[in-house]
Amino acid sequence: MPTDEMMSVREYLSTSYSPDCEYLDGALVERTVGEWDHSRVQAKLVLFFGIRERQFRIRVVPEQRVQVKPTRFRIPDVCVVSGDDPGEQILTHPPFICIEILSRDDRLSETNEKVQDYLTFGVPYVWILDPKTRKAWQCTPGAMLEVRELRTENPAILVPLDEVFA
Repeated sequence: MPTDEMMSVREYLSTSYSPDCEYLDGALVERTVGEWDHSRVQAKLVLFFGIRERQFRIRVVPEQRVQVKPTRFRIPDVCVVSGDDPGEQILTHPPFICIEILSRDDRLSETNEKVQDYLTFGVPYVWILDPKTRKAWQCTPGAMLEVRELRTENPAILVPLDEVFA
C-alpha cells in the first residue's frame, strides 16, 4: 500500500526502511511481511537455488532491490541472477527469475502489477507461489499458468514444488 510520502529516487536510495519498501514513481509502497509459511517457502527456494549456484552458474538472493524502470524499484521475495555476481548493489538488468510468494494480506491486483513490471523489464521467468494452497503459477506476458513444477531453460532447472512446499 502506498504511503502519503512523495520522494525522489535519490532520497529513496539513501534512506533505510525496515522492512524495506518498494518505490513506485515517487511513492513508497510498504510490502507485506511474510509469516511462517511465506518465510519457509522463501528459505527453501533460497536453499534450493543456493546449493546449485555453481552447477547452473547462477546467484540467488532474497529481497533484492530491482530497478525495473527509472522511477520504479521492486523487491522480489527471491531473485535469481544468471552468471557471476552482477557487480551492482541494486539490479538494473533483468534477473533470470523473480519469485513472489503470496502472504495472507497480498492482493492479486498488486501482485499482478509487480509481475507486469518484471515481465516488461525483461525478466524471462516470473513465478508466483502460494504457500496456503500449495500452488504455483508461471507468468508470461499474456498469461498466468498454474504449474505442477517450475522449469527454466538455458540453464535447464527443474524446481519440484513438493520439495518447496514440504
